[in-house]
Amino acid sequence: MNNLLLHILDCFFLVFHSIFTLFNMTGWIWKKTRKIHMITIFLTAFSWFILGIWHGFGYCFCTDWHWQVREKLGNPISSYSYIHFLLREITGFNAPPAIIDKITLAVFIICVLCSILLNINDQIKKTGES
Repeated sequence: MNNLLLHILDCFFLVFHSIFTLFNMTGWIWKKTRKIHMITIFLTAFSWFILGIWHGFGYCFCTDWHWQVREKLGNPISSYSYIHFLLREITGFNAPPAIIDKITLAVFIICVLCSILLNINDQIKKTGES
């Protein structure tokens, strides 16, 4: 694979994965995005908890592909956590990865619960209006 394509993929993964992560954190807020949010949250949970059975808890195929690209560019990542990597990359703050993992999981659980509760509430309101 040529170097230009690898750089394009590196930028793509950085932007796409960051937007995906932000959407997982906020997509439950707006009624119009709640169903899509359930899909992205499900995909994340599937990757972390199901694929994680074989690759390690919290495994993300998007992170894995991004790390492969960066490895080929000669710019390997020293962190297995994408959130840890982003914090370090954007802010320079190098918090202990275990703490970042715990915060990430807590935020994820809160977002899952908000999404489920709001989607159920939307469905109840929709059924009541019919």
